[in-house]
Amino acid sequence: MTTQHIYLDGIGLLGPGLTGWAQACDVLTGRQLYVAASTALPAVEKLPPAERRRVGIPVKLSMAIGLEAARHAEADLANLATVFSSTEADCDNSHAILEALACADRALSPTRFHNSVHNAASGYWGIASGSMQPSTSLSAYDATFAAGLLEAATQAINSGKPCLLLAYDTAYPEPLQRLRPIPAAMGVALVLNPCQTSAARAVLKLTLSNDAATCMPQDDLEHFRQSIPAARSLPLLTLLAQGRNGTVVLDYLDTLRLSIEVCNINPPQRNQTP
Repeated sequence: MTTQHIYLDGIGLLGPGLTGWAQACDVLTGRQLYVAASTALPAVEKLPPAERRRVGIPVKLSMAIGLEAARHAEADLANLATVFSSTEADCDNSHAILEALACADRALSPTRFHNSVHNAASGYWGIASGSMQPSTSLSAYDATFAAGLLEAATQAINSGKPCLLLAYDTAYPEPLQRLRPIPAAMGVALVLNPCQTSAARAVLKLTLSNDAATCMPQDDLEHFRQSIPAARSLPLLTLLAQGRNGTVVLDYLDTLRLSIEVCNINPPQRNQTP
């Protein structure tokens, strides 16, 4: 793999104890003590009321992080290609379908069925944004963030147009939680641009590496990094929040990882708002 250079225009983030990119910057720079808490999802924006009532956690999460990243980048939603990357997609819905199939009456709600597909979040995003640009939905188990980042960067470079990455995970209810123990919902969105504009915050240089993955110094954040696939992004987000140049290595394949060199252009300011 040759090194890929891509500009980062905007960031969106929600997770346990992380309530948006501005607050996360305070946590990742040490200005604010990290306090673990349930992931707080804001009200769904832009969807019509009928669709809004039907959506589950993955759609609410991906909409929130995607809109935050697009606002930071001052991007036109209708002209953004998207890559949705999720390990398990709608865990609550999958659980409910399996429960129904285990009963004598196996009737399934059509809403449950169409929300069970892996690209459901992409479909709702298209409704909300009015975008007719290409959209890709993928999953790569624990490597889902790195795979999504490579896919979004490659699409942006090949098309010459910005691409929005939305990487997110949610938690299964029991008993599936024991088989796939993701502890909390978390999502990160990045607006990637092949061209440098006034919105550019950093340039990312991506290459494959055999080096060990970068760990988080805080035990609680390191726990999330290891247990939530989308949280594999935390070392990268830390460099960006601190406005430091440097290189981090993220988990990807069993014997191959993704190295990211970060060169900050417009570091975040303290108390920055979207």
